[in-house]
Amino acid sequence: MNNFETYIAHFPKEIQERLLQIQNVFKETYPHVEESIRYGIPSFKVGKEHLYMAAYKKHIGLYPMYGLEHLEDELILYRGKNTKDALHFPHSQELPFDLITKIILAKASKL
Repeated sequence: MNNFETYIAHFPKEIQERLLQIQNVFKETYPHVEESIRYGIPSFKVGKEHLYMAAYKKHIGLYPMYGLEHLEDELILYRGKNTKDALHFPHSQELPFDLITKIILAKASKL
């Protein structure tokens, strides 16, 4: 698996759409984003930081979330169970585009 399209092709249409929406947020927020597949999942390089996204049956995970203490009040709503560095966006809920944008900008500012 070497690209985003190949990765999302394995998921149902509804999940593919959610993954594409998140990909678009990255592209719109940080036009110089570098996409790749690392560790078997989509990776987005913003500045010197990498953010990873993975789809699961019930949610989409976004990793890693360390170093964002100033956003903790918003991140807490999506913290994965028994994890401190992952956010889980349940498929049953709308994606938090504003929060994802803030995360991208915060990670990108750590040049």
